Parts: sequence; C-alpha cells; structure tokens
Amino acid sequence: MSHVFTHPWLAGLFADPETAALWSPEAQLEGMRRFEAAWSRALGRAGRVEAETAETAARAIEAMSFDLSDLCDGTGQDGVVIPRLVAQMKAAAGAAKGAVHAGATSQDVIDTSLALSMTASLDLFEARLTALNDSLLRLSAEFGENPLMGRTRMQAATEITVADRIAPWQQPLQAHLQRLRELRPRVARVQIGGASGDRRAIADQADVITAFVAAALGLENPPRAWHSMRDGVAEFAGLCALISGTLGKMGQDIALMAQQGIGEIALAGGGSSSAMPHKQNPVLAELLVTLARFNAGSLGQIHQAMVHELERSGAAWALEWMVLPGIAETTGRALTVAATLCSQIRRIGTPD
Repeated sequence: MSHVFTHPWLAGLFADPETAALWSPEAQLEGMRRFEAAWSRALGRAGRVEAETAETAARAIEAMSFDLSDLCDGTGQDGVVIPRLVAQMKAAAGAAKGAVHAGATSQDVIDTSLALSMTASLDLFEARLTALNDSLLRLSAEFGENPLMGRTRMQAATEITVADRIAPWQQPLQAHLQRLRELRPRVARVQIGGASGDRRAIADQADVITAFVAAALGLENPPRAWHSMRDGVAEFAGLCALISGTLGKMGQDIALMAQQGIGEIALAGGGSSSAMPHKQNPVLAELLVTLARFNAGSLGQIHQAMVHELERSGAAWALEWMVLPGIAETTGRALTVAATLCSQIRRIGTPD
C-alpha cells in the first residue's frame, strides 16, 4: 500500500505537492549533485587539483543523468547511495575523475542535501505562515466584536468576543515566524567533516574548501561538522510540530464551533455524507487535528534519531530519512488547509 501522501485517493486529503517537491528523490539528487559540483570546484580553488580539471569534473556532474536502478541496488548493498552515486559521477567525469568527491564523505553529501531541503521548506513555511497570519487578522477585524460563549473544560463559562477566540490561533503564528527566522542559520549549514568529522583529509585547505562550498550553496559554514550533532534537525522537526500543533488547536476549535446546536461558525464547502445528506462535515478542521497528531507522534522518532553512537550512526541517520520528509509535508499541508479553511469562513459568532 502506498503512503497517504502518494495514495491514489488519500493524497487528495493529505498531499502537499509543493512541499513534497522539496523532499522528492529528484530534489535530494539535485542537492547532492550541487554539493559534488561545488566540491570539485573547491578542490580546484584550493589547489588540490588543477583548476581546469576541477571545472571539467564539475561541469560533467552538472550535466549527467543518473542510473536510478543502480543507485537503488547500491543503497541496498552499502546502506547509503553515495558510493554508487560517486562511481557514476567519476565515470561521467572521465579523465577528471580525480576531482570528484576527493576528501568528502557520504554524510557530507547527504546531510548538505538535507540542509538544502530544510532551508527551502523554511522559506515556504515562512511565506505561508505570513499569509495565514494576515488572514486571521482580517477575520478578527471583520467578526472580532461579535459575542461568543467562552467555554472552559467544555462547559459554558463567561461571554467573550470572536477576537478572544481567534487570538490563540493567530498570536502563536507570530512566535513561530520568529522561531523560524532564528532557526534558519542553525539549519542552513553545509556539512563537511570527512571520514570522522575532523576535516583531516583536507586539513591544510579546510577553511578555503568549506567556505567555497558553503558560499556556492548559499549555506552557513559552521566551525566543525555536525555529523553526530543532530539538534538542528530535531529543532526543525520541533518547529514543524509546533506549527501543526497550533493549527490543530484552531481546527479543533472550529470543529466544535460548527456543531449542530451550537452553530458559532458558518463554513462554506464542507464535506458531504454518503448516508446523511443534511450534514456538512468540517473536514478541513478535522484534518488539521489529524495532521497535528501525526507530527506530535513523529517528533518522538526524530528525538530518538538524535542518539548517534560516537562519530557516526547508520541506524539513527536512516531513521531521519524515514521520518523527516513526512513531518515536513504534513506541516506544509497543515498550512494550506488552514489557509483554505479561513477562506471558507462566512460568519463567526453566537447565532441570532
């Protein structure tokens, strides 16, 4: 059975093609290609190979196509895709193959590609969070003075306004935007450490090479490799869970407000029932709750993946590959669902 993000009909509920594209095999390969081309040029810049040879290798890497079947077979054998990927790149580079991957390691390539995907996701999420924040502010301006019954522990409490109800949906978005901007430099980091993370294979030219590659890819250049320091990855996943959690609270509130007999919100475009045509189900509000719960559960797996043994872990690293793309796509989908849900609101407030 395919995953819900690519399922022939469940994808209609769960998929976010724009976020998925940032984590697709094509995007991962392109990130690895960009690293290897930049690496070859950096070797030329540092004088480790002839500049012309380095440029020939980089251009060959940029122009080549990949044998995906070979990459699949190689990953099954080696546990990582890079040995076969590099073999294909060296074959493409021909006589310039000495300028391909020399002094780098598999984790440098894969993690730098990961950093590019996380950074692109942050850019997308920032734009969506900003737009959603603006939508909620507009709803508050339009309906904010309308009365509502405040409820604590699901029981009637005291009268509040619609603005009071919307504030816990909207205000955390501003905090998430601030968190996102603070997080970006801890995520947008090139990964260069070599075999054991100490950059010893390029020691004399480490500063030149790492600075060149980081600049070529638009990434930060940390003082050392983060091979076994996964706090940035976990922080990215944590921000995703915070965003989807806030949106899940919004969805839960809207689903409760839409109940028949309460009717504190009027929505256009709800879901239909196969057995009860009088119903208009708050599908998108419910979906926000589902997505929040998925990310909350998945976050624990990323925290498990922080536990790397010594200088590199195969087990913890592979766990990230399984879990992190789903967390990112879930977050992207939650943001699009919340935006659509806001556009469907026709009234908020105690019915007359």
